[in-house]
Amino acid sequence: MEKQDNSRREFLKKTSLGGLGTILGTSIAPSQFAETESAPAANTLSVHPRYYRWHVDPGVEWLETNTDYATLSWNIPVAQAALVLVDVWQRHYIKDTEARAEVIINNNLVPLISACRRSGLQVIHAPSPPVAQLHPNWVKLVPASEMNTKRDTWPPAAFRSLSGPYQSYRRPVEPREAERLSLPPLTFHPKILPVGKEAVIATGEELHRYCKQKGILFLLYAGFNTNACVVTRDYGMLQMCNDRGYQTILVRDCTTGMESRYTHASLGQTEGAILFFEMFGQYSVTSSDIIDGLSTKA
Repeated sequence: MEKQDNSRREFLKKTSLGGLGTILGTSIAPSQFAETESAPAANTLSVHPRYYRWHVDPGVEWLETNTDYATLSWNIPVAQAALVLVDVWQRHYIKDTEARAEVIINNNLVPLISACRRSGLQVIHAPSPPVAQLHPNWVKLVPASEMNTKRDTWPPAAFRSLSGPYQSYRRPVEPREAERLSLPPLTFHPKILPVGKEAVIATGEELHRYCKQKGILFLLYAGFNTNACVVTRDYGMLQMCNDRGYQTILVRDCTTGMESRYTHASLGQTEGAILFFEMFGQYSVTSSDIIDGLSTKA
């Protein structure tokens, strides 16, 4: 763990606004390119999505304690699936959140992405709009004129910004906020850089348009944080499923949430977010389920 932490900290020391273009550019190790060309595409992905069943069996009393998980068996055409990487950044200002993410990236996410690339399953990077728009692989499918569309006039602008007569409703400014903002700018994790022509998207509308172009219907999600961006981003699971109609599946061992002092030991926020998805229309799988489901078909 110490070695991984040191390598990440060394990366941060080298990160600067001046060098950001190098980090975001197309300079990628030959071994990474080889992964995209080493095998023909698999025809199908065989996985076992898990969900939480709100029903009970015949003759069983309708009680929460009688509900449980259920698992399906799906064969998904690889051409209609993509792995969406949400906010896989090179740092986090909370040290233990960062440490958990680093272990997940090295042990689970890197092997998963390698398997997807070998099998021809598309990898889509969704690293937040400011980061996406700096990368040469940004797909730019939403014109600036559409991105700057004015919002409705209600709620009033002053209320939206909690300014003027609404300033008293703001959360207090934290004394260490300036310290947090002085950290190096967020960018891609050095082990999860876009390879070749892998798409980089900035918004949910852009992800939708890209999927429409490519015929993608199934979105596998990995990244951070489970209880934040994976939930709230407009390219996150809820929006892409409930608002746009895609089948969204969380890779539950390739994500972690931001925990509190009360949930740190149990990872209650992470587990609760995963269960929330599974209870309300989404699914989850493990990275090994995907890797096995691809390797048997490749």
